[in-house]
Amino acid sequence: MRQNPYEILGVKQDASQKDIQSAFRKLAKKYHPDLNPGDQKAEDIFKEISAANEILGDEEKRARFDRGEIDINGVERAPFQQHREYAGANGGEAFFDEGGFSQFGGFEDIFESFMSRRGGQTGSQFGGGQFRSKGADVHYTMEVPFLDAINGTTAPVSFGTGSSLDVKIPAGTRDGQVLRLRGKGGKGAPKGQDGDALIEIKIKPHPFFKRDGDDIRVEIPITIREAVLGGKIKVPTPGGYLNVTLKPNTNTGTTLRLKGKGAPKPSGGYGDLLATVKIVLSEKPDPDLAALMENLPEKPNEDPRKHLNL
Repeated sequence: MRQNPYEILGVKQDASQKDIQSAFRKLAKKYHPDLNPGDQKAEDIFKEISAANEILGDEEKRARFDRGEIDINGVERAPFQQHREYAGANGGEAFFDEGGFSQFGGFEDIFESFMSRRGGQTGSQFGGGQFRSKGADVHYTMEVPFLDAINGTTAPVSFGTGSSLDVKIPAGTRDGQVLRLRGKGGKGAPKGQDGDALIEIKIKPHPFFKRDGDDIRVEIPITIREAVLGGKIKVPTPGGYLNVTLKPNTNTGTTLRLKGKGAPKPSGGYGDLLATVKIVLSEKPDPDLAALMENLPEKPNEDPRKHLNL
């Protein structure tokens, strides 16, 4: 397995977190085991990019990796300062070759020192205890209907192992939000923790609701009669219909704000529902309406397009 997570994801060391996330998603979609059934090479690459993303996708872990404090598996590295102290205690400065290894003891000494600081002997193939390594995180995508994401629900998710689990979708879940299921990822080494399942939520578009931050927008058709005379109209919300009073002489584009009828906020409370009215004529010509308009006297001083004058 390659040990440079930047190389694995194909990004530069100064890449932004957004660039790292974009690179990971692109590779994950290409090599995901569900899209490459029976392809062991694709599965191995997917494990590689998952391990790389586990480090670089977390700003704190990324900084520690860049400082050489942890490796690509998140395992503590033996600090070089302790090797320098060892060399000083033996009468001089340690000499490091181009590979970064001191010449006083060689790779074996560094490896044994590293393993002893992990709290045990080397792995069984090295003559002792067992290496504890967390399993790789596994990434999934789940499509959720708009109203289920707003109101919250429980939905089943199937894993690559053939098992399934009911997952709670919190009320107010946003598009692109990732849910973490602890211990539902790849198997860890003996005595190591299992990885996590990371489920990215994709919210299906709604026929008439649109989310705008914590607010929800909807367009409400009204008749000419309702626009001129006003009255009660029925407005849909994620929680059901509400009767709303429309003022007389309401123009297309007027927005009605229904407080607290939007999406749940992460900090508590709810956004608003923003209902924008639109005057709509009947699909077929209305003779009565046409006769009324013909008999209505023209008002030459009224010009709704006067603001469009060049």
